[in-house]
Amino acid sequence: MGKKGKRENIVVGLDIGTTKICAIVAEVSDGGVDIAGIGTHPSKGLRKGVVINIDATVESIRKAVEEAELMAGVEINSVYCGIAGSHIRGLNSHGIVAVKNREVSESDMKRVIDAARAVAIPMDREIIHVLPQEFIVDEQDGIMEPLGMSGVRLEAKVHIVTGAVTSAQNIIRCCNRTGLEVNDIVLGQLAASEAVLIPDEKELGVALADIGGGTTDLVVFSQGAVRQTAVFGLGGNHLTNDIAVGLRTPLVESEKIKTKYGCALTSMVKKEEMIEVPSVGGRRARVLSRQILAEIIEPRMEEIFTLVHREILKSGYENLIPSGVVLTGGTASLEGLPELVEQIFNLPVRRGYPSGIGGLMDVVNNPMYATGVGLVLYGRRHRSEGRFKSSDRNLFGKVAQRMKRWFSDFF
Repeated sequence: MGKKGKRENIVVGLDIGTTKICAIVAEVSDGGVDIAGIGTHPSKGLRKGVVINIDATVESIRKAVEEAELMAGVEINSVYCGIAGSHIRGLNSHGIVAVKNREVSESDMKRVIDAARAVAIPMDREIIHVLPQEFIVDEQDGIMEPLGMSGVRLEAKVHIVTGAVTSAQNIIRCCNRTGLEVNDIVLGQLAASEAVLIPDEKELGVALADIGGGTTDLVVFSQGAVRQTAVFGLGGNHLTNDIAVGLRTPLVESEKIKTKYGCALTSMVKKEEMIEVPSVGGRRARVLSRQILAEIIEPRMEEIFTLVHREILKSGYENLIPSGVVLTGGTASLEGLPELVEQIFNLPVRRGYPSGIGGLMDVVNNPMYATGVGLVLYGRRHRSEGRFKSSDRNLFGKVAQRMKRWFSDFF
């Protein structure tokens, strides 16, 4: 298969995170998705999921994309991009229209979605996703596909995700500067849910927590649809800082200690286990008990998940997630974390590994690649269907056009 032939059916997910930038190349076919290449590079220029330095981010994206291109042996021109950050807000909305010819048509469905998305949004915010939860035809609820049904009145319940216009533009700008087109901007935790959740869990009700470096992202599914999304400005980097301060060790060493010896439950660590901690300023390394490390990690992780739990309680979905909680993102690999979250939620907890893919599976078999793999799966699904795509993204289309014009003017 030549280079040219391969490029037709290539989908690329670009996860622009606070800690790392990850490009995942996949070959899609009717049979499924095969991971062909992956490129990661430490992310410089983001804070809490938001771009704060364009040049540094562009450089990191370029490195990650080049690595992925080399591994997959293809040229990357366009990507599906993840968006995160504390500016993300999710709200539920409701729209009602009269059915024109007593039979629900595509145009009725489009009109009812437009009616549901007609909520007052400040000028500096933009709709990223309009996610239909269910349709109601003449008081009959729970309808997922109302097309062709007889009825007089059609209602739609949707979940709307909005984000700061500037954050979205900056992500598009960074990609364009690297010579990449952005096919779509996708909410990070929504992408991750594509890769790690199974349909049964979404149907029964499940919460997904994606613990990244700068933020922890939440999405709640029930009856197969998104009920709630939220972003918390705390993540793995806060943990690294806590360890650096608590053990008086450089940040680089603190990150290594966290990954190698970290544990989120003090009770799981034996008293006699010791670890070596490098000191700052050329002093001698010290030997400390691993329990001290766990005592630093546990309160921080408890704080993050108490916030997540409180958010779910506040929105009233705590009884709608019998499948429990799925943890994904880099920090999800922390030993003892599922046990700690289980104690807070009183629900089953598991780590989410990317699934539903072929090819280089072992390379991406880690919770930290969930968003990247999810972006590829999202890209594949929306290439073929794209039903709410046009209404969904007309605002972003404008942003993209504006960005293109802006760049053709300047360069």
